[in-house]
Amino acid sequence: MIPYERQKKIVRLLADKDLVKIDELQTQLPNISISTLRRDLKTLETNGKIEYLVGGAIKAVMTTSELSMSQKTMLHDEQKQLIAVRAAKEVCDNESIYIDSGSTSSLLLNQLLDRDITIYTTNTTIFNISGEIKATVILLGGHYNPKISSLSGTLTENNLSDLYFDRAFLGVNGVDDEKGVTTPNISEATKKRLIRTNAKQTYLLCDSSKFHRISSVRAFDLENVILVSDKGDAVISKLVPILLPE
Repeated sequence: MIPYERQKKIVRLLADKDLVKIDELQTQLPNISISTLRRDLKTLETNGKIEYLVGGAIKAVMTTSELSMSQKTMLHDEQKQLIAVRAAKEVCDNESIYIDSGSTSSLLLNQLLDRDITIYTTNTTIFNISGEIKATVILLGGHYNPKISSLSGTLTENNLSDLYFDRAFLGVNGVDDEKGVTTPNISEATKKRLIRTNAKQTYLLCDSSKFHRISSVRAFDLENVILVSDKGDAVISKLVPILLPE
């Protein structure tokens, strides 16, 4: 069996379990020597396919790609609504806030439109809202990504560089205790980094299905942020506060 085939089989075996020890893995691959198995595992770790844990256990690294807004809105809808309601309680009148793109962020927008606040956003779902609103809404310019209803790029970054927020609410694709906050898109990752720098307090809107998932681009690590989610996580809660529905 060539290395590629062995490594593919290893990843497939790991995908069925949360974690596994090397000796347990070898029992499922009796035709592979322990030295060969260790070399394959090292290659998989270098390629970001697996992760070694304390105590010699191994787990597959779960990656996530960008879904369209229509797909996102159908996933974990109840949890996202609870997160939006909880996040809205953090906002005080007369504040200046930023709301990101994403399905949970769109729900948060709807929660805050009747508040006496200023909302800056790159979330183009704001155009779906009709009728009178109390909030002052400022849509920042940039390159339009119709798949995720978002504006980003150089123009957006230039606008954001001179703006400062009392609070910022960011959507994420993955949150991991080691890899931090990740997204599939370089321009979105750059935008999120700039916003976190310019906000007094940054919140991550993240349903629990995104815990320990990793997308292709790192935005920043889990420092100076607050997570708003539908449930807690024993590992991530050691690094950041997690706000839960009341």
